[in-house]
Amino acid sequence: MSALVLVAAVMSAGLAACDSGEAEDGPSSAPVIPEGDLADASGTLTPSNPTTLSVWITTAQQAPAADNKITELLKEQLGVTLEYEIVTPDNVDQKIGVMLAGGDYPDLIGTTDLKMRLLEGGALLRLDDMLATGDYPNLATHVEDDIKKMSYTGGEVDDGLYIFPNYNRFYGEPTGGTYFGPAFWIQKRVLEDAGYPDLSDMTLDRYFELIADYAAANPETNGIPTVGFEVLASTGREWGMTNPPALLAGSPNNGGVIVDEDGNAEIYADKDIARDYYEVLNEQYAAGLVDPESFTLTFDQYVAKLATGAVLGMHDQGWDFQTATQSLQSAGMDEYTYVPLMPVYDGVEPWYADRPVMNTNQGFGVSVSSDQPEAALKFLDLMLSEPWQKVLSWGIAGEDYEVGDDGMFTRTEEQRANYRDLTWRASNRLDALLDVLPKHNGQFSDGNAYSPDDQPTEFFATLTEYDRGFMEQYGKQTWLEFMNPQPENPVYYPAWNITLSDDANQVNQQITDASVQNLPKIIAGDPGEFDANWEAFVDAISRIDVQVYEDAINAGIQDRIANW
Repeated sequence: MSALVLVAAVMSAGLAACDSGEAEDGPSSAPVIPEGDLADASGTLTPSNPTTLSVWITTAQQAPAADNKITELLKEQLGVTLEYEIVTPDNVDQKIGVMLAGGDYPDLIGTTDLKMRLLEGGALLRLDDMLATGDYPNLATHVEDDIKKMSYTGGEVDDGLYIFPNYNRFYGEPTGGTYFGPAFWIQKRVLEDAGYPDLSDMTLDRYFELIADYAAANPETNGIPTVGFEVLASTGREWGMTNPPALLAGSPNNGGVIVDEDGNAEIYADKDIARDYYEVLNEQYAAGLVDPESFTLTFDQYVAKLATGAVLGMHDQGWDFQTATQSLQSAGMDEYTYVPLMPVYDGVEPWYADRPVMNTNQGFGVSVSSDQPEAALKFLDLMLSEPWQKVLSWGIAGEDYEVGDDGMFTRTEEQRANYRDLTWRASNRLDALLDVLPKHNGQFSDGNAYSPDDQPTEFFATLTEYDRGFMEQYGKQTWLEFMNPQPENPVYYPAWNITLSDDANQVNQQITDASVQNLPKIIAGDPGEFDANWEAFVDAISRIDVQVYEDAINAGIQDRIANW
């Protein structure tokens, strides 16, 4: 279409609006609002008044192709053209420095910088007053329950809301196909061989019994020795060795402390719940189930060992060994991949799965140098509406997914194959934009999950034949369903990301060092020397000023309870 024809079309649309009595002064005062729920009913963003927004995004996701259909949909429905600058995480430090030095920023800034350099450097606009106008209802709803948690209080700039978090503000119940949190993992072949046993009321004894029975019958795996249980103890991931006692005691993952119902935190490294766990590991080590190489493996060696398929079980967080899982899946070794189990001590309920923690300082903000902040904020507001969220996460109904008579979304095999194709996604998705946009994580109001990967029926349909058969034995459709229902996180949660003073950090490191120095000896020592080895560890902890660390954590918890 020529420029002249385009102008004529816009003017014609505007005159039609005048004829209907909506305005007297032409298209500038009578925005033409397209029909449908993707349009901006406020008239701020319309095709009759095109808007170009510059967007800076930190992401590893790919840029959209020139023929991207959602790019075209933004123009057709909102008159919005996005001019992207997409920066990969490994190049972001230099880019942030250049932007702060120049003081000239794009309209929208999508940041994942944990150091908050753009926010504290004055690049972002404080948004509280604009939200209070009522002109941005989707964003206002998004932040109303968590605005204190989302707001900046660091003292470098005025306190307030600058960034809309990109992940983990939940609508409805959390959903998901894959479980990425902490668990005692066990290979599917072990459960298959045991006749798919009941996994409820799991205890440490039952967990290790399953592993011991399978290892006794299968001393080798593909020509190499079978390993019963691996202890993750590599530098920087010592939590694989130190965190289990809290989970066994029914506490969610608060790092090095257990927090009681009154919000009081206390370390557990030297408590009986830890002693009981390491005594079991000591017994299993003596029985030959615990890998004697556990305490000398680097993390890369640990992952490589999992990728052989020879390790029957370990305590870890699901995200941590994804490369091993992907390697096994690529080799068609699904029976060697893992299922999460939740052993607990007698009398407590498992709380392994929590609600993923909100990314409070990662997401989109509006820059201080934007000459159209209202349009920029309205764009974010519209992208957070359910109709646009469905377009961004599922695609176009009838093209990228189907809607059943019951209103639930499904996909054909061709649609699923498209979703996995990076070339197709470049022309049919806005992955880079969506990565940093605020989201309806959880469920839409109609019960559909936020994304295909989170829709149980869809996730199940994408599994291999082996995994579908395994799931059917347990009557489940996702790996998340093997875990406890996720209750609301406590207000302060999690304690592990509370900012600590240098003194408290030093004490925390001393506790970690004492654990790394003593726990391998406690686990691998002669069972007859367990008591003496344990007492030596408790004595080492007693010589650390633990109170400094606990006081800092408790102060952080109380501050969050008061202000969040």
